[in-house]
Amino acid sequence: MCSAGIRKNKGCELLGIHLRTVQRWSKPNGLKDKRKDALRFPINKLSLEERNKVLMIANSKLYQNLSPKQIVPLLADKNMYIASESTFHRILGAENQLAHRQSTRPAQHNKPRAYAASSPNQIWSWDITYLPTQVYGKFFYLYMMMDIFSRKIVGWSIHEIENSECAAGLVTQTYLDEKIQPKQIVLHSDNGVPMKGATMLATLEKLGVIPSFSRPSVSDDNPYSEALFRTLKYHPSFPLKTRFETIIRAREWCEQFVGWYNNVHMHSALKYVTPQQRHEGKDVAILKRRDQVYQLAKQKNPSRWSRKTRNWSLANVVMLNPDKKRKITMGVTNPLD
Repeated sequence: MCSAGIRKNKGCELLGIHLRTVQRWSKPNGLKDKRKDALRFPINKLSLEERNKVLMIANSKLYQNLSPKQIVPLLADKNMYIASESTFHRILGAENQLAHRQSTRPAQHNKPRAYAASSPNQIWSWDITYLPTQVYGKFFYLYMMMDIFSRKIVGWSIHEIENSECAAGLVTQTYLDEKIQPKQIVLHSDNGVPMKGATMLATLEKLGVIPSFSRPSVSDDNPYSEALFRTLKYHPSFPLKTRFETIIRAREWCEQFVGWYNNVHMHSALKYVTPQQRHEGKDVAILKRRDQVYQLAKQKNPSRWSRKTRNWSLANVVMLNPDKKRKITMGVTNPLD
């Protein structure tokens, strides 16, 4: 390029290299790589023989099902030191032998299938909670079932025992009360014994109810029932200190709570309409009137609103176990597809 009349520094800028680099290359032996390659080997590196010994011991019949953390102490009990746990891990990893070394591998639990409810009586969630009695260590068991679309408590019962027969009786009665058809309802719960008992599963199959279960030890797979029980136990009338003296008293209190929750409680997740109003479809007109009130107020005094008025609309679809990695199409998802 210089022979064509281009200045050397401008040519270097064009090529993206420094002028001093070109000057260094122009010197005798300037193209020779003069970097010093320092070859360092750890002084404690295992020899090939020692490395093979580690593999031989780890794969022997005596130790093949044990982890390095188990192998090294056992060798020490025999007055033997071959290598540390980390060295065993490193060598086994290099040989792709760090898979679970025991025949019983941990169970893999996938996220429950996602369902969507676009109207009441499509997805129910249920659970059991303890009600304290005046006898220390004794509890009554509250079985409670709710509709996740409307948040209405559709069924409940209290028993002195916790089993699948009581649960099956509740789901059968609620099924009849709500006039459910086969294959209409998805019933979600956790993995408790009453939920997966033979009687309960047989009842669900007979009724045509589709079961859905949470993953073990994952509390937020059943959030609707957990939130309901929190509201129940934080209600001012809940006898946290005095406790329930009899099961009759517990049933009387729960009946009052269910009436309040369904018909009086203005649910924050429902834009402050009651679950019964949402269940009957009255929420649409109520929220529409509220929006009209706000629009008229803004027309009369627009300076009080710097932005839009309050959003009184509710989502048309309520999700159970939503997949956060995927975009949810609202209003078209059938929970039974």
